[in-house]
Amino acid sequence: MKIAILGGTGAEGAGLGFRWAAAGHEIMIGSRTAERAVASAAELTAELPAGAPPITGADNVAAAEQAEVIVLSVPYAAQESTLQAVRAAVQGKLIVSVVVPLQPPKVARVWHPAGGSAAEEAQVVVGEGATVVAAFQNISAHHLRDLSYQLDCDVLICGEKAADKELVEQLCADAGMRGVNAGALANASVAEGLTAVLIGINMRHKIKDAGIRITGI
Repeated sequence: MKIAILGGTGAEGAGLGFRWAAAGHEIMIGSRTAERAVASAAELTAELPAGAPPITGADNVAAAEQAEVIVLSVPYAAQESTLQAVRAAVQGKLIVSVVVPLQPPKVARVWHPAGGSAAEEAQVVVGEGATVVAAFQNISAHHLRDLSYQLDCDVLICGEKAADKELVEQLCADAGMRGVNAGALANASVAEGLTAVLIGINMRHKIKDAGIRITGI
């Protein structure tokens, strides 16, 4: 699958892209400037196991145009401008939002934007021609580029269409995680808020990879 990661030069986006490339997906790192994306892609490709397809880089618009699935992994403050820039390129495609609305410096305190969640606001920006699913908000980037590390965290997947969430569940499995259907896109506000809770747990326990696990299924 061709996957564009907008904001892929950051730790979370780069780590997810690295794992998906290792699983055989065609990954394009997107950034505001093509030069930065190309440099990040080259660095990631050099770490991939033998036989994995190389990761490429391009500006956000070019990456979105070439991809089947778009992963949005930018800071909340950059979400609207990024989506406005690629709006035409993402029509008819699935957008997986990894965005978490945080308000520095109080990043360990839950804050909900006016639109309910970052994912819901993203859906408004791109319009009905594209579909947004929220996922991967609670995954620590700390071990993503270590393929030998078993990630001890489930992924909550929020969206409107079952088929879209099933596709994201497969992407979770390809990256070595378990995806859990967490219901409608409106529920993304809870998943996004949990990230602030986990940041606080990390700070208090002096760790870097607190996560969540859904029991009983």
